[in-house]
Formats: sequence, structure tokens, C-alpha cells
Amino acid sequence: MGVLMSKKQQVEKVQKCSAVVSAFKSGLKDRAALDSVVQTEVVSENGDGSAEGSLQPNTDQNEQKEKDNKTCSLSTQQDSALAKKEKKANQEAWGRLRDGKGVEPEELNKAHQLIPPAFVRPKREANDDQPVDVPLGQKEQPVNDEMCEVCEVWTADDLFPCRMCTRVFHDGCLREMGYLSTEALQEMRETAHTTTGWSCYYCDNVNLLLTEEEMYSLMETFKQCKIIPESCLVSDELLQYRHFVTKQLFERDLTDEEEEDVLAQFAALDPDKKGQIEWSDFLYHETLSVLQKFRTENSLVRILTAKERDRARAIFQSLDQDKDGIITIGEARRAQASWFHKINKDSQSCNVSISHVGPISESSPVSSSSERSRDKALENDNRPVTWDNFLRESAIYILAARPNSSAMHIHLPL
Repeated sequence: MGVLMSKKQQVEKVQKCSAVVSAFKSGLKDRAALDSVVQTEVVSENGDGSAEGSLQPNTDQNEQKEKDNKTCSLSTQQDSALAKKEKKANQEAWGRLRDGKGVEPEELNKAHQLIPPAFVRPKREANDDQPVDVPLGQKEQPVNDEMCEVCEVWTADDLFPCRMCTRVFHDGCLREMGYLSTEALQEMRETAHTTTGWSCYYCDNVNLLLTEEEMYSLMETFKQCKIIPESCLVSDELLQYRHFVTKQLFERDLTDEEEEDVLAQFAALDPDKKGQIEWSDFLYHETLSVLQKFRTENSLVRILTAKERDRARAIFQSLDQDKDGIITIGEARRAQASWFHKINKDSQSCNVSISHVGPISESSPVSSSSERSRDKALENDNRPVTWDNFLRESAIYILAARPNSSAMHIHLPL
């Protein structure tokens, strides 16, 4: 019996232990559920979604991280927007350079602008380098168009002619298209009907004379030298550019004398001593350099308009006193110099500033001693020059006289 009671007690103990274990497990579950409820109530009581105690610092840190992330993201977005804006501006500038449209005036209301013309760059023809027959004794005297090139309306005296081509324009049409600022518009009105005249947007931009291949080559050189279109250049940038071009074309560096010439050219384009030259003046001279280096004289003569040929013919005939069709080299050089002589702005005949295109005068501060001595020797040269030779040698200077802005000195070939 003692043994049996002992077994019964053992069974009761096992049952009690099982009940304790079961109760303990139930208690843990209830405690977890209770803790969850308490935590939820605390969060609800705070009202702002933050828990007290150990949960508060973690939430604050998370909020600060979120603020920092938002600030960093905003800054990154602003930097990205500025970079995209700058990239777009550069791309538009390169596009205007390629299309020959120039810098867009900022003050224009583009919503009311007329549609600008579509410029088409010329193509080289097979006979471009062949001699051109331009008779000396036969004036061409082209007649100006009757209707405005823009609106195709005739209004008699209100039309302003171009001194290079036969096109005529209304001043209002030019203004609406954005090709003339207020200041340039007034200058056009004062000079278009004078002896020297005013050149239109077709003739004024000599860069439009370059073919697509020549323009592409020039733009690639600009990119390699890190020159941004429509930006001003300082003297060091111009020197660096000249060094690069000379190295590319002739596989050598600039000499000391050539560096002096570059600085003289820089001074000629910076008469107000601002320490920088304008983009339009730089592009103008580089365009003329491309034409002078890669085009023959005969091909340049073919570019001249009838009005330009007539003016060159009149100058030659004024120098040919004995009417034998021959002048001297000295007379030809003086004619080229007078063609681009800077005329006083107060003069009634012309208000166009064209300077430093032909030979620089001896009194010019940018004229080097070697240039002065060379020009003086050429002026005293009595070797004969025919009309055909005079026109071919003067073609690059005649083209250089097209713009209404300041022009740059071109070295005469020795």
C-alpha cells in the first residue's frame, strides 16, 4: 500500500507540474499582449505619434535623418537643374553658331516676332577656283528690289536698302524679327541712304560664307580650345587659341613676333581697354582667316556682289589716271587701306565703324615697327597691277568690309 500511495502521489505531482508549465506559457502570452496594448495606448495618448521612454530618441533621430535627406535631395536637384540649364544654354549657343543666327537679343518679346529666315550655307562648286571674267569698262549697276524682303510690301521711301545686295527692308520688320537692337536700328536709319550705307543680316554676317565643312572644322577647334560661343575672350585665351591653331596647321609654335601681332590684334579689338574682346569680333576675324587660308582668290571673287564689284571698279578707275588698265602695287595697297579707313562717326557720309581691317596706319598704337616698314615699302612699290589682279587681291578685304561692327586687322600676304 505504501508503494501504491507513492505512485499516486507521483502522478499528482506530474499533473501539478504540467499545470504550472501551462499556466506559465499562458502568462507569457498574456504579458506580451498586455505590453502591446500598453505601448499602443501610450502612442495614442501622445497624439503626435511618438512613444515615450526609449522609443522617443529613436523617433527623433529618424525624423532628423528624414529632414537631412530631404535637404540633401533638394540641393542635389537644384545643382542638377542648374547644370541642365547651363548645358542647354551651351547647346543653344552652339546651335546658333552652327546656323549663323548670332546672339539672341534678350529684350525681345519672342511671342510677337516674325519668323526669321532659314540660312543655308553655301557649297563649293567644281568651277569655284576658275578665273572670273569681270570687265573693267562695264559697270553692272544693279537695281534694288521694290518690295520689303520680310513682308513683301512696297512702301516707297520707307524701305531701307542694303549696300551689298539688292534687298530692301522696313525698319519695323527688322525690329520685329530681332535682327536689330534699338541702337542699331537708329544707326541703320541714319546710314542706309548714305554713300557707304548699311549691310543687311544676310550680308553682315560673314560667317554665313563658310560651308558646313568649314564651319564644322572651326567649331571643333573652338571646342578643343574650350572656347564657349557668345563669351568674351581675354588676351591669354586668344594667345592660347593662336598657339593651338599654329601647331595644328604648321606643326610649330608661335614666334615672338607672331605673339606680338596677336597682342596687337587684341588691342585693336579692345579700343576701350576693357581687357576682353567681344565674341562677335573674334568670330568675325576667325571666319575671315578660314576664307583667306582655305579659299583661292578666284573663289572669293565669285562671292562678291555686283555692288561690291562696282565699287572696286570705281576705285581702280580713279587710280588709273592714264586709263591703260594698270596701276602700281603701292596704289593698290593705298586703295585697300582707304577702303577700310575708319570714318568719323560725325561724318554725314557714313556712321559705320570699320577699322583695323586693311593695313594699319603708321600712327596706329597697335602697328608694329615691322608692319610699318613693310607697308611703307609696299606703298613705294611701282610694280604694275592689272584690274584682274587688283580684284583678286582685294576680294578678302572687300568681304571684310561687310559688317557694320568694328573689324580686325588682316595681314597682307608678302
